[in-house]
Amino acid sequence: MKRRTFIKNAGLATAAFGIPTIVPSSVFGKNAPSNRIQIGQIGCGRIARDHDIPGTWRHANARYIAVSDLDSNRMLDGKNLIENYYSKKEDEASGEIKQYGDFREMLLNKEIDAVVISTPDHWHSQPAMQAAIAGKHVYLQKPTSLTIREGRQLADVVKKTGVKLQLGTQQRSSDQFRIAAELVRNGRIGKLHTVRIGLPGDPPGPEAPAMPVPKNLNYDMWLGSTPEVPYTEIGVHPQEGYGRPGWLRINQFGAGMITGWGQHHFDSAAWGMDTELTGPRYIEAVAEFPRSGLWNVHGDFMVKAEYDNGIHMFTSGGYPNGIRYEGTEGWIWVSRGNYVASSSDPVAQGESAKALDASDPTILTSVIGPNEIHLQKSSEHHGNWLGAIQGENELLSPIEIGHRSCSVCLVSHIAMQLGRKLEWDPVSERFVNDDEANTYLSREQRAPYGTNYVKM
Repeated sequence: MKRRTFIKNAGLATAAFGIPTIVPSSVFGKNAPSNRIQIGQIGCGRIARDHDIPGTWRHANARYIAVSDLDSNRMLDGKNLIENYYSKKEDEASGEIKQYGDFREMLLNKEIDAVVISTPDHWHSQPAMQAAIAGKHVYLQKPTSLTIREGRQLADVVKKTGVKLQLGTQQRSSDQFRIAAELVRNGRIGKLHTVRIGLPGDPPGPEAPAMPVPKNLNYDMWLGSTPEVPYTEIGVHPQEGYGRPGWLRINQFGAGMITGWGQHHFDSAAWGMDTELTGPRYIEAVAEFPRSGLWNVHGDFMVKAEYDNGIHMFTSGGYPNGIRYEGTEGWIWVSRGNYVASSSDPVAQGESAKALDASDPTILTSVIGPNEIHLQKSSEHHGNWLGAIQGENELLSPIEIGHRSCSVCLVSHIAMQLGRKLEWDPVSERFVNDDEANTYLSREQRAPYGTNYVKM
């Protein structure tokens, strides 16, 4: 059998799935070399270098052994970054990091226990599904999926395989977001009735003529399940450096900031609203979209969501970046403060520097009693994932919660495009009596790429 055919069959049409084999840390000790979690990195770009790789290697119970990227220059940079880090640690044995130009080949490596997926948005659900089928635990950058259908497909596969998949909604591991949600859930601002979320939009971009595809980039596979379009550097990622990539601003590969940052805030808000496993009943939106240029995701916008529990949630770039919970007896504000996930985060820190605030400062010092609601604590999101793999704690951002928070982003984006009020059924995950809106729940996928071609 030819190598290419073997990889395709193993990655896209697996008949049986692997079983996770991590031994509980109590057997040998979680940091014992024989029990370290062997990690493969899929995607070696900006968010991987600034956030996911450092967030993973800092934990002694994990060890990177492989990298994969469709850009061979970035893959080599990722390999060198990791090897240089380990070479400076006295307690780490030196070893070469393996490179895989095709992540599906990486998934065949039985030495790899888990993968971190830091790819563009249109390459999230498929590799996560294939990793789960191969028995690898997964840390997946948000957004969970490009469409509602993709997200449901991924959630179902993860549940069937039993792997530990953590969504990269790391705000849950920041104390202020947990504290705010706990205070709201325990009635410190009375009955919650309104949530206001600030998210930026993106600017329009220039026209971009077609360019020759760099020899170091597998552009056909990079496009993945999306349509074939000419290559241009500002539509993919910089060939020099690791600045903010242009694909983030193209609808073909995502939805702009409503998913790019929206899943973080919608996830955190749902924690305080107690709506983590459901979604809004009604959704309506207005938004500006560029009329020309390569970058075509939304700019200024306003979304209103109505929940069955009576809460109204408003999201707009006109609010400061963060979340404001409003109740009958006061309000609580929470933001990232001075935290940044990458050096090119699109919002100036000064605009949301105050991490936690309230209408009455004594709200923030209120003690949550032993018989009240206590939300799960985590000091670091990648560490929470690693601990869950070794049986030490529960996942903080499991797949179903991740799928639901991403779904709020996606139905908001659909409402932006249609410009009218929609009724959403979070149980069936379909719009009510609206055939046109339901056509937006999935996208055509370009074979052989896409979640529709992944088989159990």
